[in-house]
Amino acid sequence: MDDTAKYLIHASISADGVVERSDVVGAVFGQTEGLLGDELDLRDLQQSSKVGRIDVQIDSENGHSFGQMTIASSLDKVETAILAASLETLTRVGPCQAVIEVTNIEDVREAKRRMIVERAKELLTESFDDTVMSSTEILEEVKESVRVEDITEYHGLPAGPRVADSDAIVVVEGRADVLTLLRYGIKNAVAVEGTNVPDAVAGLTQERTVTAFLDGDRGGELILRELSQVGDVDYVAFAPDGRSVEDLDRASVVRALRNKVALSSLPDDGDGDFRAAVAAVNGTGEAPTDPRTESPTTEASSTPSADGPANGSADAVSEAPAEGGNGGTVAVEKPADAASARADAAPDTEVFSESEVEAVAEAVEPAVERPSLADHVREVIADESGMARLLDADLGIDDEVAVETVYDAVEYADPAPAIVVVDGEASQKLVDIAAQRGVGHVVARSAGEYVKKPVSVRVRTADQLLD
Repeated sequence: MDDTAKYLIHASISADGVVERSDVVGAVFGQTEGLLGDELDLRDLQQSSKVGRIDVQIDSENGHSFGQMTIASSLDKVETAILAASLETLTRVGPCQAVIEVTNIEDVREAKRRMIVERAKELLTESFDDTVMSSTEILEEVKESVRVEDITEYHGLPAGPRVADSDAIVVVEGRADVLTLLRYGIKNAVAVEGTNVPDAVAGLTQERTVTAFLDGDRGGELILRELSQVGDVDYVAFAPDGRSVEDLDRASVVRALRNKVALSSLPDDGDGDFRAAVAAVNGTGEAPTDPRTESPTTEASSTPSADGPANGSADAVSEAPAEGGNGGTVAVEKPADAASARADAAPDTEVFSESEVEAVAEAVEPAVERPSLADHVREVIADESGMARLLDADLGIDDEVAVETVYDAVEYADPAPAIVVVDGEASQKLVDIAAQRGVGHVVARSAGEYVKKPVSVRVRTADQLLD
């Protein structure tokens, strides 16, 4: 087929006798010669490449011949239709009566368009990533990559970048644990890389406030036992039973670190179950029994102490700024319990150094309350910030963008915000986008003029909230 052809003429052939391809081609040229004038003469059209070669497929059976004929044409629609109609004037092929009928005129460009569409569908499916990252996801991915790249070494051991200069450290088991804590913003962790505690870590524990954060298995207990012998450990935290620190999500890491226990409050007989003891102090398990005093007929956990219940609760934790000259530490008061009562020197409070609080700031819930909606309105609108703030249902900040980009920010935010505070006008376009995304409230400097205001979006001005 000629690459320049625009149309294909398809015709069927039927002859009362045995004929061959050359007979059909000769009949077409011979019987159409001079029929349509010089401008549409078939021979001239072929010589000027306006008509392609005549393709004929013909078979004979029982004294009859039948087949198909195809002619490529680069003429326009009208001329191609006239040429096709002229083929049906043929009545004989060679010595035989014959009938030629045009069955179809195919637009080659349409066929190419169909091929393009199908190929484009394949390319769209195979060559493009279906996921479109939101601005929040992009920010989080970049932040996480920076955190992971922050991993350093301390005397050849995997460590966070704050280990060298922080006055509080977290000792974990392996490199993967350090990476996990870095991912959640905790940058003062160092790994011992096995049960044989390196001298560098043992020496470091003599100078710093040390929290041992270990896997919830026998290996974690063995590391703690050796670490407590060769170093100076202040606090202990374990991952849940059967789980490793590297497998924990942010919430589990936060929970474990908030529930850390002073090592001095745990049994020091060398045979105790440290994990069970930590769980007992936190009120998440039974208090460990002392094998030296336990009798076969007495349950040590059945009799509460005179000062209160055997198991203390970790739910009633309050944080307050430190008083006096203690270097900016934060004291977290915990209720007395049976496990801590057994140690004469057990502290009544857990003391977090200022640098340690900073290290876990991204993971631990702040002690102060979230800003109110009025606070957000003051910061964004009353202070003329020129910004728009996207808030979640708890008034947490999902995103903050320039007013000029608020439409795209609301339209593509993932998840969609619950409230939008904008230092500008709540225009018809903004309200319509908010309704489409399921935003419930828009607070703006001024309300716009609405042709049709969505009932699902409540629009208020700053004056209404701040009066």
